[in-house]
Amino acid sequence: QVQLVESGGGSVQAGGSLRLSCAASGFSFSSSSMTWYRQAPGKERVLIARISSDGESTMYDDSVKGRFTVSRDNAKNTLYLQMNNLKPDDTAVYYCKVMVLRLPYFGQGTQVTVSS
Repeated sequence: QVQLVESGGGSVQAGGSLRLSCAASGFSFSSSSMTWYRQAPGKERVLIARISSDGESTMYDDSVKGRFTVSRDNAKNTLYLQMNNLKPDDTAVYYCKVMVLRLPYFGQGTQVTVSS
């Protein structure tokens, strides 16, 4: 079955950095585009970054552009999100997501808390 397991979250001060990972299994990771979402308290889950199956194409929401970098290691079936210059507004639960046979799968999420 499809499994996505996020890790790497934590508490940091504004201006700090974190690197999130998403370990994938149960589907063809190297053939799948992947996305990162986040959900802040009391708000909807929103897409913040996407990467193509081969890692050659990426896109970012304006709120994270220039500060976050999405990447992947297809040999390790792992997706990454490097987050730099973190701001309090980045506080959220971060999820990775994949579409398999037109169905969405999310991981359990990892909490990121940024203090000012």
